Amino acid sequence: MEVRITPINKTLTASTGTTLLDLLRDNEVPISYSCLSGRCGTCRCKVIEGEVSGPAAAEGRLANNGQYVLACQSRVESDCVIEVPEPDEVVTFPTKTLKATVTAFEQLSNDVRRLRLKTNKPLEYAPGQYANLTFPDGTRAYSMAGLAEDGELEFHIRLVPNGRVTSQLDNRIKVGSSLKLNGPLGASYLRRKHEGPMLCIASGTGLAPILSILRGALESGMSNAIHLLFGARTEADLYGLNYLNTLASDFANFSYRICLSHSPDHQEYYNGLVTDAVAQHFPELSDWRIYLAGAPAMVEAASLACTKRGADIERIYADAFYPSGV
Repeated sequence: MEVRITPINKTLTASTGTTLLDLLRDNEVPISYSCLSGRCGTCRCKVIEGEVSGPAAAEGRLANNGQYVLACQSRVESDCVIEVPEPDEVVTFPTKTLKATVTAFEQLSNDVRRLRLKTNKPLEYAPGQYANLTFPDGTRAYSMAGLAEDGELEFHIRLVPNGRVTSQLDNRIKVGSSLKLNGPLGASYLRRKHEGPMLCIASGTGLAPILSILRGALESGMSNAIHLLFGARTEADLYGLNYLNTLASDFANFSYRICLSHSPDHQEYYNGLVTDAVAQHFPELSDWRIYLAGAPAMVEAASLACTKRGADIERIYADAFYPSGV
């Protein structure tokens, strides 16, 4: 079977039973991958023509924009055309399972905690990726809020009332406690080659991966104009403004706007949803890269708001679209 790869216009010969990822790697086609088990979404490809068996790699609006598959779990069934992501934005940080020691567990707001971990071995990851943390009561996925070179890993965890795992953390997690970590995972990582403007949209603890992306871009010297919309219900739900103020003070190409959806009379912040702010302040997004993080409903709505203003849906990055990852 012949497999034509776009946009590099390379034709490969596929053998029966070979996974798409093995086919690409054996023929030196640049492709991002991580977990190799279909959990992280990093090796997402688009089927333009032909039959490819395997699980779908997207839900929501992405699922309606062509057939996306996970290369590590998919097999070619006929002659086909496959589109791979930009070859200059490939990340290949193998997933590891590491032991980690808690170095800090602190309150960021009434229901958000900052967890810092020191792993027994270094963990390489791209800004914006996440990991699975195993606590005494179960495993949950959380995004790294920092950078790999920080030396420790930082996570922002919202305590869910009556939640089986997070509601117990204040009593269970202490400095010196041991946890298990598996990562990195996720395809919503910083695209460093892009030189145009960037829009980041976060709600709740979705701020964590966005902070990682912001720092990754700004501290590496990227000169793109970078904008952040950070949404919450009320001022009491906000956290991390000290992070944002520091970045805005240190980097002239970064700006941010706080959006409060349930504080109509607030004088300092934007009154409305993040999608309202997109409509009012970003009328043209055709050459932008968009990074979304937060509740799936917000991600879906923000994606729609951005594409209505010219954003290419394939340049909108959000791990909320991957059903098996979070």
